[in-house]
Amino acid sequence: MAPLPPESSAAPLALTMGEPGGIGPDVTLAAWSNRSALNLPAFYCLSDPDMLAERAQLLGINCPIEIVEPAEASACFADALPVVRLGASVTARPGHLDSTNAHAVIEAIARAVGDIRSGIASAIVTSPINKKALYDAGFNHPGHTEFLGMLSASWTGKPGTPVMMLAGPDLKAVPVTIHIPLKDVPTLLTERLIVDTVRVVASDLKNRFAIPRPRLAITGLNPHAGESGAFGDEEDRIIRPAIETLKAEGIDATGPHPADAMFHEKARANYDAAICMYHDQALIPAKTLSFSETVNVTLGLAFVRTSPDHGTALDIAGTGKADPTSLGAALRLAADLTRNRASA
Repeated sequence: MAPLPPESSAAPLALTMGEPGGIGPDVTLAAWSNRSALNLPAFYCLSDPDMLAERAQLLGINCPIEIVEPAEASACFADALPVVRLGASVTARPGHLDSTNAHAVIEAIARAVGDIRSGIASAIVTSPINKKALYDAGFNHPGHTEFLGMLSASWTGKPGTPVMMLAGPDLKAVPVTIHIPLKDVPTLLTERLIVDTVRVVASDLKNRFAIPRPRLAITGLNPHAGESGAFGDEEDRIIRPAIETLKAEGIDATGPHPADAMFHEKARANYDAAICMYHDQALIPAKTLSFSETVNVTLGLAFVRTSPDHGTALDIAGTGKADPTSLGAALRLAADLTRNRASA
């Protein structure tokens, strides 16, 4: 197993390019231009500086760009957007996908992780990607999270369990099953999957979020958490045994709770994170409570990874309508999580 370098909150964050035809370049430029108001830590962008300069001109954003090596980023951040030039070429028109950019998109992610491994970046913040453009170029991972999980496993020498968390100012929510059809959830939901997911959440809440004894509220799958078997038996067959296993390990897990009563203000005061059984059960309350400031965090990796909780938004790329608030929240959270781990 390769040793992990000590984390340092002094190193800059590595921001990946994401899909260049989307709003990734727009929010990157807007975030740097509003760096003081957004209270941003130093970061550098792995991208094509010429593409960013063209987008800045299109948007009318005054954003000087300086081509740097990662170690030089912090020194120039106050005066210019630091950009690490990619080896792969980038051709991008706002609102248009081009699968020839896939190699640059992938390179940015892999290089950012390599920079963390070398100790010259503190964490990775990923701009949104377009999966179809990557699939058309032969990308064989379901998405960002799985690719990062593979990079983490190759670094540590052991497989991990990447876990998606939506972290906002009022709610941290984790879906146990993610991008699968709703009809498949009861089949794929298992006691082992719940236990493995919650173990990762409990560990990272302690080590990354500095919560000494995390309180985890686990939802049921069915209406009213099954109502004693009247609306389904997954609670008794799968979820309740998983909770008992977690309790036996010393994890503060409660449930299964009816999901329809778990997300109001008084209920949220009783837990630090909600563990939900499927995608929308977690993401609907998270985005409803705070759409702009909710951040996608991947737990269970050898490094910190955050991402703004929005897509590529091809329809508004290059129009000036993109809001950098979520990217700003992702950058701040990445710095906070690294600082928490480094000081532990």
